[in-house]
Amino acid sequence: MAATCLALSASVMAPAMAAAQDAPLPRITVTGEGEIATVPDMATVSLGITAENPEAGAAMDEASRVAEALLARLDELGIAATDRQSSDISLRPVWSNGDDGTTRGITGFEAGNQLTVRVRDLDRLGEVLGAVLDDGANQLSGLTFGLQEPKPVMEDARRAAVADAMDKARVLAEAAGVTLGPVISIAEAGGGFAPAPMMEMARGAKVPVAAGETVVSTQVTMVFELGGAAE
Repeated sequence: MAATCLALSASVMAPAMAAAQDAPLPRITVTGEGEIATVPDMATVSLGITAENPEAGAAMDEASRVAEALLARLDELGIAATDRQSSDISLRPVWSNGDDGTTRGITGFEAGNQLTVRVRDLDRLGEVLGAVLDDGANQLSGLTFGLQEPKPVMEDARRAAVADAMDKARVLAEAAGVTLGPVISIAEAGGGFAPAPMMEMARGAKVPVAAGETVVSTQVTMVFELGGAAE
């Protein structure tokens, strides 16, 4: 009878012990941030041409003529064909507002041509902008600064984010009085580029431009196991 009770007790304890052994250890999840500021070496700008005329064809012809002149000037300035792209071509009617009691109607047409240009020599950015304005561009928008080779800077930002997460995890584990275990998982939450405050104006340029800095940032989420009480 005693042997039967002992066997039954062992059979009940074995699953409980196995469950305790299989139970996951406590974990901690932290998010680290990495940010690297660097000097940009490339600019991207959107140039616009608009032309109005009572005739649709004449308006489009005028916008096309100016666009061709801009492309020729970019050739002279050494801007590679791969660094410029037509981003939008438009033609829309111009309407009278009818405020004087007349019937609202079409009085002409406005043609537009948008060109996106990358300038890889920032020392010449002001010169490029001044030249295209001289040749008939009447819209400038979307000036952004960036990096021709962003990968090395992004890698530094990722290293900084991981180091930040590990520092946070160590501080939290120490404050809780436990040991920090191995890394269970790492996930990147996303990265990007942002302009930092502008610093120095380009000299000798027809259009003054401040390149400033470009900030590359990213976030990582890391999960660590927690050990027993710290000694």
